[in-house]
Amino acid sequence: MATVIDYYISTSSPWTYLGSKSFINMAAKAGAAVNVYPVVFGEIFAASGGFPLPKRAPQRQAYRLMELARWKRRRNSPIHIQPKNFPSTAPISSLAIIAAREAGKDVLALSNAVLAALWEDDWNIDDPDVISAICGACGLDGGKIIAAAGKPEVAEQLAADTQQAISRGIFGAPSYVIDKEIFWGQDRLEFVAEKLGVS
Repeated sequence: MATVIDYYISTSSPWTYLGSKSFINMAAKAGAAVNVYPVVFGEIFAASGGFPLPKRAPQRQAYRLMELARWKRRRNSPIHIQPKNFPSTAPISSLAIIAAREAGKDVLALSNAVLAALWEDDWNIDDPDVISAICGACGLDGGKIIAAAGKPEVAEQLAADTQQAISRGIFGAPSYVIDKEIFWGQDRLEFVAEKLGVS
């Protein structure tokens, strides 16, 4: 049986973006199946003692920017460290990923495209038309995905996925769970590779 990775993300997390392409390549190399869970980290922080970025101490916010610059160089990434469309405040990007997932679509590629839209292209991922266009670029019917994303059951699934994350001990994005072992952060991808037996 293929290894299963539960992948907990924030669609507006620069750290999720920085690790996304490497993680996708790693999972493909390992032949792993990936379950993508975009979740509400505001609720997860409240349950786990974390703070959303605006409530963090100034020195922590300043250090975050230094670390992003370091990882931009390390990953040779086109990331915009301070995009004008950050932070994302609407749930539409997460709801669209869930709607596509529930329809059996490839949401790993979609999640990467959403992250890249914000962090590479500085697009507004709170705009349903932008998300629809991203879906279209991934070979999906954007109109259908956006329509499905507006259904109450999709919002209920987002809430359920968030509660599942809390119950499993998730506290930050991205988190990769393999055989109940949590790997938090794109800077832990070496350990994910080791767990998967790939280089």
